[in-house]
Formats: sequence, C-alpha cells, structure tokens
Amino acid sequence: MPDYHDDLRLGHVLADAADAATMERFKALDLKVETKPDMTPVSEADKAAEELIRSQLQRARPRDAVLGEEFGSEGAGPRRWIIDPIDGTKNYVRGVPVWATLIALMERGEGGDRPVVGIVSAPALNRRWWAAEGLGAFTGRSLTSASRLQVSKVGRIQDASFAYSSLTGWEERGKLPGFLDLSRDCWRTRAYGDFWPYMLVAEGAVDICAEPELSLWDMAACAVVVKEAGGQFTGLDGRPGPHSGNAAASNGLLHEELLGYVGDAKH
Repeated sequence: MPDYHDDLRLGHVLADAADAATMERFKALDLKVETKPDMTPVSEADKAAEELIRSQLQRARPRDAVLGEEFGSEGAGPRRWIIDPIDGTKNYVRGVPVWATLIALMERGEGGDRPVVGIVSAPALNRRWWAAEGLGAFTGRSLTSASRLQVSKVGRIQDASFAYSSLTGWEERGKLPGFLDLSRDCWRTRAYGDFWPYMLVAEGAVDICAEPELSLWDMAACAVVVKEAGGQFTGLDGRPGPHSGNAAASNGLLHEELLGYVGDAKH
C-alpha cells in the first residue's frame, strides 16, 4: 500500500499557509467580493488562498495535476490535488465563522480516481480534520497533537441526528418529500452547512448528512475523512466516493436507509 505520510504533511503546510491568508482578510471591512457567472460570490481571499496553494504545489509536487474552484484544471497524470480555497464563501463574506479550506489528493486506480488524502481546515472555528488512506482520520492542532475520529454506532433512524446545508436543491431534484419524511422520522435535524456536517459524521457527533448539489472540490477531502473514520460516503445514487455531483454520508449502519429517503432509486 502506498505511504501517504509525506503528502499528508504537505497538505498541512498548504493548509497553514491558506489559514494565514484567509484569517487575515476575515471580517475585513474592505474585503472585495465579486459575483461569478453562476451567481455565487467569490472574494479576493478565495483567489489569494488558491494561488498560494497552487504555487506551493508547483514547487513541492511539480508533476501532480491540480483542480481548484477558482482557477480550474492544470496538468495531467495519475495524481491530482483538489482545492476549495474557501468552502462556505457566503459565510466568510458575512462574518460567519463556518468556512474551511479543503485540500485533497486524488489518485488514479483500477476503479478510477479516488481521494487518498484530505485536509479540512476551519481556522475561524480553530478546528482541523484530516485523513489519509490506510492511516485513519484525525482532528487536532497538528499531526503530533491529534485525536482519532470514529463514526457513531447509532443503528436506527429514530435515534439519528441528521445534518444538512439547506432546503434549496432538494425540491429541484424532486426529493423534498423524502427529505421532509427523514426530518420527521429521525431524532434531530440541524443545518450546520457546507463541510461541517461531514466532519461531524466523522466525529460521531452526527449520524447522517446529505446534499443534493455539489462539486468535486466540495466533497473530495470530506469523503476520505468520513471513510477513514469508519463511515460511508457516496452520491445519492449510491456510487462510492465524491463523483456524483451530490453526497450522502453516514456512519455506515444507516446508509441504505438514508438513501431510501433521499437517494436516487437506481442505487
């Protein structure tokens, strides 16, 4: 099995640099925000953080490809870094501390590309989560000061805590009735938003979460953290990994039931 320790260490260095750049501009009164063609906001901090990560990757891993939310795809090859410089830009520009830099490494194998390293760094929450294939999932201040993540053992929907980002998108998919049924049947629902529900699943604090519309950079890092914590991460179609344009994550015990409520019938 490949050893991803060096890639994980590099991921932490990249996250440290991004955290410094994003925190410097968080709540800045003169923060510049533009609207992208898809009508979502992008701040100068998003662009600066991604440029910083790309330049460091260019030096440290010049042969690896890179895909980032703000500057697209660059390079080719079996290894590709996936970057979301600020997941939760709408929170960031409003001063809400729930946002994170997501950094993942994907590697090509027999079954296609799979995420093998993931770092989720939320400096305004003073939290960081990370994982690498075969090495487990952790949270803490550094590689040497960390605690291992483990999903919950809740086995019934009636006892489950369900996290999501918003209601938008479920109706467009025709999944709002199932979403509402799940909300009624489970023990508790909370809209923590963006990367956070997946990290809470990995921690065992939340049991299930799902989102109807996502990009690869929203999911790649989260997928490997959830999986290495013992959970399951698929698309709403049941396909493993971050490839379906949407996501369902769970402690594994509740996954089929979760997909029964909000999944695509094909799975």
